[in-house]
Amino acid sequence: MANAASGMAVHDDCKLRFMELKAKRTHRFIVYKIEEKQKQVVVEKVGEPIQTYDDFAASLPADECRYAIYDFDFVTAENCQKSKIFFIAWCPDIAKVRSKMIYASSKDRFKRELDGIQIELQAADPTEMDLDVFRSRAN
Repeated sequence: MANAASGMAVHDDCKLRFMELKAKRTHRFIVYKIEEKQKQVVVEKVGEPIQTYDDFAASLPADECRYAIYDFDFVTAENCQKSKIFFIAWCPDIAKVRSKMIYASSKDRFKRELDGIQIELQAADPTEMDLDVFRSRAN
């Protein structure tokens, strides 16, 4: 079903990969891309559980917008192992204006398709989504 605001559909694989990450923890991260010609959000890259935050950050293009999911593992002050699922709206300042508008107008509907997101981040450069930001938002 297309999004009324931007006309973007969500490919079934987007939801399937998210459910795998959430339920089975078979992925560390997922990067999503809007295919303008097909008018839909698709999976661009999936990170294996052994991949690191640096692998995730490197998979986001410096000059193009993306949506991403990151499964962040951390240890609480009480020494408990926990995990939070982050949704990242990646829109670098140097991305094309049209691209920024399409990603912004499609974001809320796309997020609703992924049931189980715990924390949302908006980032225009890597410092807005570094590990310290993840840690502070997770606690």
